[in-house]
Amino acid sequence: MTDWDVIWTLLGLTVITVVTRSFFFLLRRELVFPEIVQRGLRYAPLAALMAVVAPEVVMTQGQFNLTWRDPRLWAAAAAMAYFFWRRGLMGTIVSGMAVFGLAKWLWG
Repeated sequence: MTDWDVIWTLLGLTVITVVTRSFFFLLRRELVFPEIVQRGLRYAPLAALMAVVAPEVVMTQGQFNLTWRDPRLWAAAAAMAYFFWRRGLMGTIVSGMAVFGLAKWLWG
């Protein structure tokens, strides 16, 4: 790529980022979503998080890896159990990492 290609790419990405992030500020009136869309948007962060975390837990190098000795599965199960028990974010992270570390130490 030439220097001009890089400059045009960066400028284009900048414009796209500014327009998409300021879209709601540029409107003259408030945008009201239907009730069904508002209910669906409540689950968007959870869906995005699961789209990132789930493949990391069940796959290794693009292949499914569902063995009982995989520390990621044990850690995910412990973290989910803690979250459903106490609903605390920090405890969820600590319990998942503790189980992951213990399982990694036990099974290598």
